[in-house]
Amino acid sequence: MLSKLYQITILLLCTLLLPSCEKSEAENLAQNPTPPAETGRDFKVIHVYVALCDNASQGIAPVPAKIGNGNDPANNLYWGCTDGARAYFSKSKLWKRLSVGKVKGQPDILERLVFQHKRTKAIMVVDAWKGSSIKKTLQEFCRSCAGQNYESFQLKIGQKTHRFNIAGGADFLAFIGHNGLMEFSLDSLDANPHRKQNVDIAVLCCQSHQFFAKHTIPAKVHPVLMTQSNMYPGAFILHDALEGWFAKESVKKIRLRAAKAYAKNQKI
Repeated sequence: MLSKLYQITILLLCTLLLPSCEKSEAENLAQNPTPPAETGRDFKVIHVYVALCDNASQGIAPVPAKIGNGNDPANNLYWGCTDGARAYFSKSKLWKRLSVGKVKGQPDILERLVFQHKRTKAIMVVDAWKGSSIKKTLQEFCRSCAGQNYESFQLKIGQKTHRFNIAGGADFLAFIGHNGLMEFSLDSLDANPHRKQNVDIAVLCCQSHQFFAKHTIPAKVHPVLMTQSNMYPGAFILHDALEGWFAKESVKKIRLRAAKAYAKNQKI
């Protein structure tokens, strides 16, 4: 009798607990966090998420094995190659590279670079995400767009120490890589009412306008640069578009800069 009563009790507990176990990703992640305090921030902040090209785990047209290894940033198409984020911005005369390293507690980020724009003093953090972790990369990017994810960042420039927020705290967010939303879906997230700044974004992957609207609209971000067809997401596009953004040009002019950069690279 006791055994049967025990079994019934367990079944009732499981039934009561089941709804909480079946919450969607959006319900579990949308916590509307308060942005961490910042000190000495007198510049714009850009945060770029780069999903490394990976033949093995992404639904892409295969590229040569050496540049399509999502575990090898140095030789990756979207990072170490000529048009990759690391190579392109490191060689740019408009940017100064301040640091390169790992991110403690985030093994999916294989390398983090920090740049400073020479004219405006803006800071840009660029992360190389493991190719096989593209779903997590996009999840974190979308969380940041909605202001549901903040990372406090400390940087010493000269004699001054700055503490500022990246991810949801950035003024400009960008994604570079394969459009993983062609293979999987993510729950959309509403904008965090505690977010203090307006956010502009660029999503450089195939057909991003069509696939990311579900996320950009409820997140209340401003899409400065999206795509309507298949394309090659070289870092030169973001590089030239940001110059227009720094100059506070219209979206139309910023997109024209991006189009010209793409046409030059692709010899169109």
